[in-house]
Amino acid sequence: MYRAWAIVERELRRFRRSPVLIVISMVFPLVQLVILGYAMGGNVKHLKVAVVDQDGGLPAVRVRELAGAVAGGANTFDTIQYADQGAALADLRNGRINGVLTIPPEFSRRVLQKNEPHVALIEDNTDNFVSATLVGQVGGLVTAFNQPAAAPRVSANTRLDVVEVYPYVPYVQYLLPGSIVMSIFMMVMIGGGIIFIDDKARGLHEGYLVTPISKLELVAGFNISGTIKAVMAGISIMIIGSLVAGIPSPLDPMRMMRLTVVIVITAFALISLMFLIMVRVNDPLMPRAIFGVLNTLLYFPSGAVYPPQGFPGWMQVIAAIDPFTYAVHAFKSLLLKNTGFEAIGGDLLYLLVFSAIGMTAATLLFKRTL
Repeated sequence: MYRAWAIVERELRRFRRSPVLIVISMVFPLVQLVILGYAMGGNVKHLKVAVVDQDGGLPAVRVRELAGAVAGGANTFDTIQYADQGAALADLRNGRINGVLTIPPEFSRRVLQKNEPHVALIEDNTDNFVSATLVGQVGGLVTAFNQPAAAPRVSANTRLDVVEVYPYVPYVQYLLPGSIVMSIFMMVMIGGGIIFIDDKARGLHEGYLVTPISKLELVAGFNISGTIKAVMAGISIMIIGSLVAGIPSPLDPMRMMRLTVVIVITAFALISLMFLIMVRVNDPLMPRAIFGVLNTLLYFPSGAVYPPQGFPGWMQVIAAIDPFTYAVHAFKSLLLKNTGFEAIGGDLLYLLVFSAIGMTAATLLFKRTL
């Protein structure tokens, strides 16, 4: 393996002379983590809801007070009083408000008579997130309205007690495992795949072909050098991202040791995949063209952004063979649950087998001829 390590040393020396490449490979996953984490993970607040009271009775006043309590407490929506329902609906269609809460005439009489009283929520359903938030908040408001003034001392209704095993996980923490895998993948593609093809296009690999170095040593040298680069990127994003996302005890030595093991195995699996794809490629534009396709095909089905249980069947098949899926699951177990190797043994085994198959196939496909 002496000749293979010579290739590793050369590749790392070249990499050290490209600080811009290093920065770009690490900045993009961090930007993605911060922007997506805080743009998609927050609670919807300060929606504008028109309240049209066509009744004016005491029960209607109580509904308005409960709506005002939501506006003053959770700040999910702000109430705007309208006297004319037609004007409220016009503002809803023009996008000035997000919903209209209408208290119909005779609402108070129906409440007192217990004759199916109802209120109406007219909403702009073009935005599913806003729509679901409004329905949930107004549904809770109606539930609170239906509660008796004096609750019985012993309730006969079944109650659900929710017990959370782990502390609250903000969305930015949920995205962190995928961002670490993304940083490894970007370093593999930019610092491994693209440089490898560029060297072939410039004729630098012809020098290897006149030496007694074997195909296995060539592939091993390129894979090991790419793995080292990707591990450096992954460890950097792991530490910085954990601090940014607020992971509890981010510098715990045992956790960092387990995470480093996962980073190394993930990096080797992805560099093996990259080299298998690029081993017969000669066009320097090819890796740049397929970078976005691979990014989408591997990242989104992995469960980094949304749980795979919500995918259609064909997409779950992609997730089942995607190495990103197992890497993301391992990082989630270690970062969000602080588990041990027993929880991620299957993930590591799959990544190791994937690496062995990828490297073996790349070695068989590698040509020692021009």
